[in-house]
Amino acid sequence: MPPPVAVPRWIPRSEGPVAAWLDALVAALVAAVAVAVVVWLRAVAPDGRGYDTHVQLGLDPCSWPVTHGGPCPLCGCTTAACHLVHGEPLRALQVQPFGALVAAAGLLLGGAAGWSLLRGRSFVDFWLHLPRARLFVLGIVLLLLAWCYKWGTFAR
Repeated sequence: MPPPVAVPRWIPRSEGPVAAWLDALVAALVAAVAVAVVVWLRAVAPDGRGYDTHVQLGLDPCSWPVTHGGPCPLCGCTTAACHLVHGEPLRALQVQPFGALVAAAGLLLGGAAGWSLLRGRSFVDFWLHLPRARLFVLGIVLLLLAWCYKWGTFAR
């Protein structure tokens, strides 16, 4: 049996699964969202408690600490992402490992979109060849582990 043929991850945009203009538009939108989120998070300071940074963005405080006496599953994700964009990756992991990893993945995806625009490569093809189902399952496992970690380190 012959070995499987590796599918190139960065094919030219013109050979991608969608029209080249649509591929470029998708990549531009992903890159723009990544830049906007970085700018948005750079505008606030990470909350010293390790959660509720989102309040500075005009959102309501999390009710879980009052209602349930502990953190919600995503507690600290905004704070971790904020630490990451402020150049504090270790602090981001300490605050909320899941949030830090998701933020890093978002930055990498935005970078990949920007790279595909600059190099004329298909971002949609790249996206379609990511193991998204495995990444989703891994994400759920990491979320649950990080929630347990957050319960153990939560300052009441």
